Amino acid sequence: MFAVLKTGGKQYKVQAGDVLRVEKLDAAAGDKIQFNDILMVGTTIGVPFVKGAAVQAEVIDQIKGEKTIHYVKRRRKHSSQRTKGHRQHLTLVRVTEVLEKGADKSGVKAATGTVAARRAAHEAPGAKPAAAEKPKRAAKAAEAKE
Repeated sequence: MFAVLKTGGKQYKVQAGDVLRVEKLDAAAGDKIQFNDILMVGTTIGVPFVKGAAVQAEVIDQIKGEKTIHYVKRRRKHSSQRTKGHRQHLTLVRVTEVLEKGADKSGVKAATGTVAARRAAHEAPGAKPAAAEKPKRAAKAAEAKE
């Protein structure tokens, strides 16, 4: 059975035994992870996700992708040129099983990207987001002017 999963802003068609290179995930080599954003399993199409479906995988390694070169040259006299290189951080995973129903969440880490992990780490439990504090500051500033 195959599934279409979404991670790192991309979609992958997978089945058991496939090896994928996905955007960097917050997991170490040997960890078991679970992808919960499943768009399609077999002939079942989600709206937008299939409820109860999951794809379990094992992290093989944290790797870097191939180097891409970005070269900029501006025409004319006294112009400039610049060369920049980039290697994307990737996670190599092997799909172990595709679950259509009854996704097991015990002992398996949910696959989250590094951006989501950093955002969760910075937000303390019970703390209000910074956007909620802005109106209070504006109200205090207005009171001070009066």
